[in-house]
Amino acid sequence: MAVFTPVSFDDAAALLARLGLGRLQQLEGCASGIENTNYFASTERGEWVLTIFERLSFEQLPFYLHLMKHLAQRGIPVPDPQADADGEILHTLQAKPAAVVDRLRGRNQLAPGPRHCAAVGAMLARMHLAGRDYPHAQPNLRGLSWWTETVPVVLPHLAPAQAELIEAELAFQQALAASPAYGKLPRGPIHADLFRDNVMFDGEELTGFFDFYFAGVDTWLFDIAVCLNDWCVDLATGRLDEERAAAFVAAYDGERELTHDELRLLPALMRAGALRFWTSRLWDFHLPRDAQMLKPHDPTHFERILRERIDNPWHYARGAD
Repeated sequence: MAVFTPVSFDDAAALLARLGLGRLQQLEGCASGIENTNYFASTERGEWVLTIFERLSFEQLPFYLHLMKHLAQRGIPVPDPQADADGEILHTLQAKPAAVVDRLRGRNQLAPGPRHCAAVGAMLARMHLAGRDYPHAQPNLRGLSWWTETVPVVLPHLAPAQAELIEAELAFQQALAASPAYGKLPRGPIHADLFRDNVMFDGEELTGFFDFYFAGVDTWLFDIAVCLNDWCVDLATGRLDEERAAAFVAAYDGERELTHDELRLLPALMRAGALRFWTSRLWDFHLPRDAQMLKPHDPTHFERILRERIDNPWHYARGAD
């Protein structure tokens, strides 16, 4: 979403024409995000998003693109990767992997209320259920193994109290992941990055989930936790808005009933979600890559959320919403 790889109008036009998407009329770089190069493209046939992948490889990308196809075919509103005449949905541009998907209608809801959170929770459950028969597997590449590798890299940039917190939380999550209860949590393909800016609404209608390029096979509960830490918080303090959180989980639970272990371990997974994004934001902030329009996120936001989740664990009480 930052522009790491500039793309000329002519090169984009050639790719869109090869995919049968019409004549390119407008091409605009996207300023948000920090992982891939994204452009909005307009043709007489519609609105599209052109992505050039900066970190993911040709070998890794079929998991993500075919997952989106799989979900779209099962009625989940997600961007649909566009194929060439041979049926291939992974393309090459500027010697890098690329994809073109349809642009979802609507806009981000950056100030969600309980009804928005409920809509996201219900659709997330449907997405998890729709992914149960997805035949491909790939781990969550920003999961525990990545945290274990990356925390030592960012430690030199932290104050002593921050270093103590992040090391203690990593140890807590390593112990949790080795526990029998964690091992019994339901698993499948997850989005793993379903923030407010990765969901579209048209008025009150949820029109789609997008940006699946952190997806992987992990616990469904981790996906729920990541959402709660963004959709259901006060952004200034990181405190959980319990009304929004209860609406989100109740709607999810109404589509796919949560297990006893999921309900019990939700507070711990909310801590895991905070650790994941604090670590990645520290990495992006202190070890940035060169990019046009790049705007790294503030790491301290998820430090505050992690401290809040430790100090004020929240349990969902079924039937109390």
